[in-house]
Amino acid sequence: MEARSVFRNISPLDHRYSISEQAVFESLVPWLSEEALIAACVKAEIALMIAHLTVRGKISPAIRSDLEKAAASIDPAEVYTEEEKTRHNIRALVNVLKRYVAPELAPLVHLGATSVDILDTSLSYRMAGVTRHIVLPLLKKLELLLCAFAEREAETPQVGRTHGQHAVPITLGFAIAEYVSRLGKSIVEIEQRSKELKGKLAGAVGAYNATSMIVQNPEELERLYLAELDLEPSEHSTQLVEPEYLLRLLLEFNTAFGIIANLADDLRHLQRSEIGELREGFAADQVGSSTMPQKRNPWNSEHVKSLWKAFMPRVNTFFMDQISEHQRDLSNSASQRFIADYIAGFCLAISRMTGVIEGLGADRERLLANLRGGSGLAGGVLAEPAYILLAESGVSDAHEVIRKITLNAEKENISFAQALAKEPDILQRIGGKMAELGLIASPEDALSFFEKPERYSGLAAHKAKQLAKKYKKIFEG
Repeated sequence: MEARSVFRNISPLDHRYSISEQAVFESLVPWLSEEALIAACVKAEIALMIAHLTVRGKISPAIRSDLEKAAASIDPAEVYTEEEKTRHNIRALVNVLKRYVAPELAPLVHLGATSVDILDTSLSYRMAGVTRHIVLPLLKKLELLLCAFAEREAETPQVGRTHGQHAVPITLGFAIAEYVSRLGKSIVEIEQRSKELKGKLAGAVGAYNATSMIVQNPEELERLYLAELDLEPSEHSTQLVEPEYLLRLLLEFNTAFGIIANLADDLRHLQRSEIGELREGFAADQVGSSTMPQKRNPWNSEHVKSLWKAFMPRVNTFFMDQISEHQRDLSNSASQRFIADYIAGFCLAISRMTGVIEGLGADRERLLANLRGGSGLAGGVLAEPAYILLAESGVSDAHEVIRKITLNAEKENISFAQALAKEPDILQRIGGKMAELGLIASPEDALSFFEKPERYSGLAAHKAKQLAKKYKKIFEG
């Protein structure tokens, strides 16, 4: 076939990303390209021939070797040329394959199979392969980087944020541990779903009509065929494999994709000028803006979210491909081909996020300054422990008492600790409770606690270390 310049391609996956993410793109080619699709169908046809020969007691290492050589000889261009005549992709492949196998074996090519016995089975083979060999290694690499970051920054103080407002103190490691946990569980699910993909050799309507004319035990023939591809039979087939096996895998891909996009969004916001707690790596010659030389945009995180926006809606098509009229229609024949694009986009996003985490820097001084500086905003981040301790001391309207102190702090533009110091009776009650709980040595030490909000972080550091350790153990092995 005629070669085309990469710059004449239509899909950005085949030019912009095949160049900028060349290693990832090249790793996907053996599983997702048109060449890979044809090769997998050929592999399925050869597996079917081996199953027939096994049932007949005629298989041997020499025949296996000859069949593997025949499979390796198939040129996708030749299959496409043949399809111009047949107007049928699998019949074209069968005609070409027969030219390369020994004449006495040619009658076994595609014997007893319908097209989808080959297509659905080879799709499951490719989806299992790309998941195990490409998707999971990429995800596990990212997960381990997140574990390392969470562990490294487990005790780095950070202000928590809800509704875009300062909440109570956490740690940076704890914030990242959220994604360690969410992504880690999704990776486990993806691994399991990839093992559940099925194939079939049940014929045109799934009732084994054709193979019943060839062997006494059609299900055993199917089992032998699929074993060659490391697959098992679908529990019930029409002309199609039950669609839910693949659907569940793709839905878990989409779940992981959303987690990574959520992480990208959080990282992007934490790089805002007014926050400035994190910063993506920036190459010496990199340009942030065509007109503002000072800019260092979080473009990689934005890029990840943008890929998610482009590919996440494809899940609607995955659901629509679940529906087929009676034993089969062709309404999934075009849409299912775009699964390859989705997986490519997903892998490119994982790779880009991995690069972000590898180069991600934390400004610990800015993190602490934001946390402490927040203590003058609407009462600060330590209003919660003040209210709880005051309530524990026996004050029934403690929440309202502390709320008014926060309003005074805001009105007078002073810190919450300074506003609390103006209420010695309240501070004394809080300090007494803190001393009773062993949080401070004496009630007089209470004010020092409220001057350093980083001391109020609950189990944040512990949880960060705990989750990092858990998922490192799962994925390092």
